[in-house]
Amino acid sequence: MPLQNRVTPFGEIIATPARGMFTGNRGIIHDPATRTLLKKRWSLKCWLICQLRYKNLHREPMAQRSWTELFFLDEATALAAGHRPCFYCSRERVEAFRAAWAEGNGGPIPAAPELDAILHRERLQQRRKRIHPIPGKLSNLPDGAMLAAGEAAILILGGHAMRWSPAGYAPVQDLPRPDGLLTPPSTLAALRAGYRPVLHASAII
Repeated sequence: MPLQNRVTPFGEIIATPARGMFTGNRGIIHDPATRTLLKKRWSLKCWLICQLRYKNLHREPMAQRSWTELFFLDEATALAAGHRPCFYCSRERVEAFRAAWAEGNGGPIPAAPELDAILHRERLQQRRKRIHPIPGKLSNLPDGAMLAAGEAAILILGGHAMRWSPAGYAPVQDLPRPDGLLTPPSTLAALRAGYRPVLHASAII
């Protein structure tokens, strides 16, 4: 039976047999004795996106009292949920993200605590996922942005819409009226400034 450790674009953590391209964490939010989640869904404001493979490191998910291993379909999913690249295993990715974030949002390149504090405000509303207004036309949103449409998460790619699922994306023929933006606004600005998230192979148009 799969562990409850897969993150959706809404920031929820579900159990699914589908595999993800990235791992990451929000601190310690599980019981290693039962390998189940605690009631809390984060213990740190630092929500990371990490590489599945890094050097010779190997971890058994939820098996020790260390950070809880979470998994994402792809980087766009993790960014929509409010995570950002890791300084330890993804140095080039996080430096590219910070540079694009600074260009898109204006001002100097942010230090990690500042970046995490801003993302924490943008991803949550009373401990639930914050849905933001959509800035402008859907066709003008950058690749990798994600929208909420009811219970569905929608990826924007080349001006087209694709429905997210734990196993991948599928084209949307009739896009339901979107409720708002899942991707935090400051992350959206980084996407506009040129940051290119790694997408699942099913994200094709």
